[in-house]
Amino acid sequence: MTLSFEFERYLLEHPEILARIPDGAQVVLLPQDDPELYRINLEAARKTRQENKAGPIAYIEIEALAAPRSRLINPRLTRLPALRMTAV
Repeated sequence: MTLSFEFERYLLEHPEILARIPDGAQVVLLPQDDPELYRINLEAARKTRQENKAGPIAYIEIEALAAPRSRLINPRLTRLPALRMTAV
């Protein structure tokens, strides 16, 4: 699921890649840093093609996922919060 989510995010940032994927294509993500998932996804694509005679297949080889990063800005550990909420 993470791989699919990240690929969708990548497409939003790189629409030129999406334009190169044929309409109706089965998109198969092949992570090179996870040989087992690569094999599973490739085999699933082959099986689908044999059973359904599916349309075009777009194989997307992915070198790796970058380490996740936090989007927090300057978090600080404190004993007392700088802003205190007051009851209304």
